[in-house]
Amino acid sequence: MKAAKASADDIRALADSVINNLEDDKAEDIISIDLQGKSSLADMMIIASGRSARHVASIADHLSQSMKEITGRPVKVEGLPNADWVLLDIGDIIVHLFRPEVRSFYNLEKIWADDSAHGHA
Repeated sequence: MKAAKASADDIRALADSVINNLEDDKAEDIISIDLQGKSSLADMMIIASGRSARHVASIADHLSQSMKEITGRPVKVEGLPNADWVLLDIGDIIVHLFRPEVRSFYNLEKIWADDSAHGHA
């Protein structure tokens, strides 16, 4: 049986937790993109960069552990141990973590964002 769909407020609160975790781990250039009505994969995408593959892997590990504690569900993680591009599936939120040069090559912001992208300092 599939779990009930989270409310927009629940998704926003979880996204805020993700962003706070990313900021705590010194992730760079964090943006969130609202995907509601654009994709059936998730309601929100968060993109961030790490300074190196080791930094990206560390951010992914910490975020995965933290989100499991918050949601009570394991987080699906792809892209380790290489850590050039790591994807974390947190249910209604997809997180992409990149090394800067890989991020600029794939440029997901340009593909997905319009006026729904929000930067986070």
